[in-house]
Order: sequence, then C-alpha cells, then structure tokens
Amino acid sequence: MNLHGKDIKIFSGNSHRALAEEIAERIGLPVGLATVGKFRDGETEINIGEVVRGSDVFVIQSTCNPVNDNLMELLIMIDALKRASAGRITAVIPYFGYARQDRKAKARDPISAKLVANLITVAGADRVLTMDLHVPQLQGFFDIPVDHLHGIPILAEHFKEKFDDLDDIVVVSPDVGSVTRARKLAERLDAPIAIVDKRRPKANECEVMNIIGDVSNKKAILIDDLIDTAGTIVNAAAEMGKAGAKEIYVCATHGVLSPPAIERIKNSEIKKVVLLNTIPLTKEKQIDKIESLSVAPIFAEAIERIYGDMSISALFT
Repeated sequence: MNLHGKDIKIFSGNSHRALAEEIAERIGLPVGLATVGKFRDGETEINIGEVVRGSDVFVIQSTCNPVNDNLMELLIMIDALKRASAGRITAVIPYFGYARQDRKAKARDPISAKLVANLITVAGADRVLTMDLHVPQLQGFFDIPVDHLHGIPILAEHFKEKFDDLDDIVVVSPDVGSVTRARKLAERLDAPIAIVDKRRPKANECEVMNIIGDVSNKKAILIDDLIDTAGTIVNAAAEMGKAGAKEIYVCATHGVLSPPAIERIKNSEIKKVVLLNTIPLTKEKQIDKIESLSVAPIFAEAIERIYGDMSISALFT
C-alpha cells in the first residue's frame, strides 16, 4: 500500500504478536522484520530488519504484563525506527499500562501515566492510537495527537447477537466512576442502568454498599474498562444475585486478570465474562467463563484511516 509516496509498515514487539499479525493481515500487509529480544544481561535488544526510510510506520505493542519489559520494547523500537529515518511513527497501544496512576491520590505519589506519556513522546512517536484509556483526560498527558478508540460498540454488538430479547436487560456500573461507560452501553442496547455504590478500604479491595436501580428478575450486564484482580466485579455480582438478578454477565475492554482474578471468577455467580483481546489471554486464563472478542477489525480500519488522513471519529458515528 502506498499513498502520498509513502509506504505503510507495521511492526510489533513481543507483548501481543497474535493481535499484530491479525491486524496486519486485515490490512493486507506482513508484520515488518524485526528482532525483539534480550541481551544476556537482560537489556532489551531491538534490530529493524528492513528499510523504513520515509515510511509511515505503526508499532503495535500493549504495555501489559510484563509491563516494564513491554514498555521498554516499545520505547526502544520507536527510537530505532526514528534513527532509521521513518517518515512518521504511530505507537499503537491497545492497552496503555500505568493509566491508573493518573493523579496524586495521596501525598508524594508519582503521576506515572504522565511520565510514560512523556517517554513515548521523547522516544520519537509522532502520534498514539489506543483504546479505552482508564480516564479519557489521559489524552491530555500527551504532547502529540492521540486517537482514542472505543470498545463499547464491539461489546454492544456482541450482546445484541447473544440475546434474542433485550427487554429484560439492565446495564450495571460497578462504581460511580463507570456510570458514563455504562450509560453508553445502555443506550446502544436500549436498556436501563443501575449503579453499584461501593467504597474501597484499600487498593485492590472493595466493599459493596448498595445498589441504585432495579435488577430484580433481569439479566445484569456489569461493564468496566478493565478487570484486574476481579474483586470489584465479583463483589458486585454477588450483590446482583442478592438483589434478584436472574443472570449476571460481565464485560470489559482490558482483561488484566492479575491473581487471584481467575479463581474469583471461577467461584463467582458470573455466567460469562466478555473481554476484548487488547491483552493476550494466557493458557491458564482461558477458562469456560471467559470469552474474548477481537479488536483487530477496528484497529486495522483506524490504521488505514490514519495512513489515508481520514477521520477516526467516523468509525463511531
């Protein structure tokens, strides 16, 4: 593919090679030749194996576990491409790690999300393409353009296909902070919403207090941007059961699934957890209760639109 006299090239680190290959296949390109490994002392080793001078380059890399290794791969690959005279470099980050460290929650906390944004910019990225940042204002942490994709349309379409009758659906926000996200899904499903009011005694622990809205005798769909240790959604699901929900589903864009998330989900009242594949599901996380949907089609179209200087927002209108 060649527009404006520039080739388009796609490269990938080791974080999610399968997704990169799926995106590249949809665009009709191979994944670019690059060696991504480690030196014996553990330092990241990158070697770009083809000419990129003047090319429009997209580097696909989620900064998921191991977060720091994947982040360094992204930064060093961007640096290598910049020094090889790539025409434009877009960091394609399906899952942006460190996003939850976006403010000083207490005295002397770092704002790591801003630091990572600075690192990506200084490394040489010209723009960022990502999906469902933990909070949308993170886009302002970057001094380069950010294209922010949304996972809700994919999730909404899945549930429309899954349920013949949407009349008994209620979309549930697991906390006050996710109400906007729940409302957007509810609008697409033409469903009411409910809110779980909770407090968090300390990090990765939560205590449900009450439910605002009616979930009795309904299929409840809990939605969040990510699932980490699954404490929030499992506690919320338990409250849904007590309140009379007849079936409980969970959906999220990013399946971080840190221990003991899998055990919690296995032993919960949740019927199905629907995730997008912004983060790879390792073998031990591939359980019957977890279903994965591909983001490759939307990322492939977004990349083609960026390359062709077309609107990204048109994808969601």
